[in-house]
Amino acid sequence: MKVADITAVLEQFAPLRIQESWDNSGLIIGSPEDDVHGVLVGFDCTPALILEAVEKGCDMVVTHHPLIFKGIKRIDGKDPVGAAIMQAIRSGVAVYAAHTTADKVITGVSGAMARRLELKNVSIMVPEEDGTIGLGCIGEFPQPMNGMQALKYVQEKFGLKVIKSSKPLETPITKVALLGGSGGGEIPLAQAKGAQLYITADISYHNFFTPEGFMLMDVGHFESEVEIVDIFVAQIRKKFPTFASYKSDALDRSNPVHYFVV
Repeated sequence: MKVADITAVLEQFAPLRIQESWDNSGLIIGSPEDDVHGVLVGFDCTPALILEAVEKGCDMVVTHHPLIFKGIKRIDGKDPVGAAIMQAIRSGVAVYAAHTTADKVITGVSGAMARRLELKNVSIMVPEEDGTIGLGCIGEFPQPMNGMQALKYVQEKFGLKVIKSSKPLETPITKVALLGGSGGGEIPLAQAKGAQLYITADISYHNFFTPEGFMLMDVGHFESEVEIVDIFVAQIRKKFPTFASYKSDALDRSNPVHYFVV
C-alpha cells in the first residue's frame, strides 16, 4: 500500500479542490510514493498521536485538523506542533489532514451533526458550485420544541457536559442550522436561511445578544466535529477492508478544552 492509495480514498470522499483558500488540507508530511503498512486516524496531530501510531506499527496518520496550519519559522521540540513534526519525520510517519474538505461535503462534519440530531429535510446551508458542496447544513427537528427542550435534546444527543447558549426561546423551534467548528462568521447566513436555532462552536460574547425569534448554541469545537474521525476510518475500511486502519485509542481524551465543576 502507498500513501497515495490512502489519500485517494479520502479525496474521493472530500476532494482537495473544495478546501477553503486559507486551509492546509492534504498531505503535510511524507511522499505519495511512501509505503504504508497501517493508518491511525485521530482528530489533531499531536506528539501523542504520532507515538501511538508508531506503537501500533502505523506509518501514516490522518487527522481532521492540519498539523501545519500557518507559516512556521522554527521547528522547536518544546512546542507541540514542532514536536509532532520532528517525531513524524524521525519515525517516518506520513501526515494527512482533511479539514475544510470534510466540512464542505454533506456526508462530512455538519452532516454528521444533522444525523445525530435526526434532522429531516437536510440541505447545505451555504451551497457552492452546483449545490452539492458547501459549509454547514440546515434541517428540521423531528418535532417542534422550545428552547429548553432543544437544549436538553442537543445535550443528550451529543453527550455534552455543558452548552453555551443565548436566551432559550419560548416559542417552538423547527428549523435548525448547523456548522461544525468555528461558525461565528456564518451567524447572519443561518438567520437569512430562516433558522430559529443555530448550533456551532467558538462563539464570541457579543453574538449571544440574539434578535427575537433566534437562538444560538455553542456546543464546543471538538464536540461538534469529532465524529468525522469515525467517518474517515469507515471510508478507509470500506475501500480496504483487510488493511490495518485504526481509530486512536485516546480520541475521547484528546480534547484540549477541559471542563470543571468546583
